[in-house]
Amino acid sequence: MGSGKTTSFDIAHRAGVSQATVSRALRNSPLVNPETRERVQRIAREMNYRVDRSAAGLRSQQSHTIAILFFEDPTSDDSQINPFFLTLLGHITRYATKKEYDVLVSFQQLSDDWLNEYVVSNRADGIILLGYGDYGRISDKLQRLHDEGLHFTIWGATVPELEGHAIGCDNIGGGEMATRHLLDLGRRRIAYVGSASDDAPEFKLRYQGHCNVLDEAGIAIDPDLLAPADNLEDSAIEATQALLDRGTEFDSIFAASDLIAFGVMKCLKKNGIDIPDQVSVVGFDDLPAATYFSPALTTVRQDTRLAAEALMENLLRMIGGEAVSSPRIPISIVVRGSCGGREN
Repeated sequence: MGSGKTTSFDIAHRAGVSQATVSRALRNSPLVNPETRERVQRIAREMNYRVDRSAAGLRSQQSHTIAILFFEDPTSDDSQINPFFLTLLGHITRYATKKEYDVLVSFQQLSDDWLNEYVVSNRADGIILLGYGDYGRISDKLQRLHDEGLHFTIWGATVPELEGHAIGCDNIGGGEMATRHLLDLGRRRIAYVGSASDDAPEFKLRYQGHCNVLDEAGIAIDPDLLAPADNLEDSAIEATQALLDRGTEFDSIFAASDLIAFGVMKCLKKNGIDIPDQVSVVGFDDLPAATYFSPALTTVRQDTRLAAEALMENLLRMIGGEAVSSPRIPISIVVRGSCGGREN
């Protein structure tokens, strides 16, 4: 063996993990799974590794900065940002200020090397990811971040493999709430407009909730009432028009998001269909624009203030070396004119 002393990079190479994982394992961080932590510590003992306290002190210095990264989402305009995330951004920045953290906001593409740019370079102590479009395109990268014990949170479906990192609302419960509301109004032929595939896990969970309530009510799931659509007004217009063109009978529509609901309502109006007398419509998100439609949109509200606090609190706990879990943000239904029920 050469005369140079053992470094954390030597341990990382032998253990088959990143240098960041070695550092966390040697600090007994709960962000590293016990098996990996024990392996790293055993290798460190075998290699007679000694922590350089002065260097460790420099590395542990925090920037007290959080990076919020927007990923491009398809939109009807040139912004490429889902308006839901703009509302969420406002709450995050206010909460970060309250916690005395600076905020960097950046627009990214999935192909960008944002990991090295923000975390490894120490420009930020952690990152919050907002928007990802097709989940299949980012899932591998998120899993890598998780496996290496890096500090990040993301708004979306709370999948088990991203426990503590992924934070979202009760999507299944929201789907159940929307469908139950329509059934209570006497609607029975409820179309679902939106995705029900793995590429859009939040929408898939909302559809699952929708189907749960239909099953409970003894109403068969009719595949003709599923109208796949992306999270775009134009896509929703096309999907709704396809329902009408093939003569599918429906008396109500549950849209997987408000953006989709806006497209649905535009299409129904264009075809001379009265909302809510002929068709009731329910959305999901409670975007500010929901109140400006005529009639105003009934929708499932996600509490963006609580969502922002959960994203920040989990991130700060990770930075502090604490264990985290994924809270489920509560939802509620806001009844407006698009359903014909009593407004709240």
